[in-house]
Amino acid sequence: MDLSLTNAQRAEVLTQALPYIKRYTGKVIVIKYGGNAMTNEQLKQQVMEDVALLWLIGVKVVLIHGGGPEISFLMDKLGKKPEFVNGLRVTDEETMDIVQMVLAGKVNKTLVNLLEMKGGKAVGLSGMDGRLIEARQKDKRLGYVGEITKIHIQPVRDLLNNGYIPVISTVGCDREGHAYNINGDTAAAHIAGALEAERMILMTDIAGILMNKDDPKTLLPEVTLAQAGELRKQGIISGGMIPKVDCCVTAIQKGVKNVVIMDGRVPHSILMELLTDEGAGTWIREG
Repeated sequence: MDLSLTNAQRAEVLTQALPYIKRYTGKVIVIKYGGNAMTNEQLKQQVMEDVALLWLIGVKVVLIHGGGPEISFLMDKLGKKPEFVNGLRVTDEETMDIVQMVLAGKVNKTLVNLLEMKGGKAVGLSGMDGRLIEARQKDKRLGYVGEITKIHIQPVRDLLNNGYIPVISTVGCDREGHAYNINGDTAAAHIAGALEAERMILMTDIAGILMNKDDPKTLLPEVTLAQAGELRKQGIISGGMIPKVDCCVTAIQKGVKNVVIMDGRVPHSILMELLTDEGAGTWIREG
């Protein structure tokens, strides 16, 4: 909060947030955390502050994270060159070991520790814990990249009901015990759907869905599923935004009330989205 504000102004800010606090208290919010907001240390601190604050006012927050840059960094240190096909990391057995170490180990536990330091109460999970994310091989060319076959959501419900923030790394497994690298946005959509979340937030490195991808001022604040389909046909939704929008559609079809794609590079964008009139990013709704 701006230290130049008077006490009366601070009180006014809190009063204006009250209707939103009442709306979301006790509700489940799923946040997919990735992109620049993970690699920029100042933004990371602010995201953790936002999540801890939401938890403190009674919102049931589930934090799902990626870690692609950290995986690539460790692979480089180990002399292993990352390889991608259609934006998906080719994951051989050695790479899968690295993915598991980085996501379920380093990144996950770092975020849990940060949330605890910000005043939250968090527990880290991977998709292998309680077979939360059951998966199968997506494509032989990709190796141990998985597609989700089932979500066993009870471990997450148990943590929420006992007052914890579940922090989930997206490593899944099949019935034979093989580990798989799972796309974080896809995992968030399936987990949010299984929880029938009030809202899912996808943090990205752009402002949201733009009519002109080079002009942030052309942000579309709200899009229906039908409009999203038309924008895709017109080529306005293209490139890396296509799979993100597809995940939003999946989430809504699975029972999530509404979904937001927003710019994780903006300080405290989560609080702006949930606790102010203006919001942040593009809100996608059924119709």
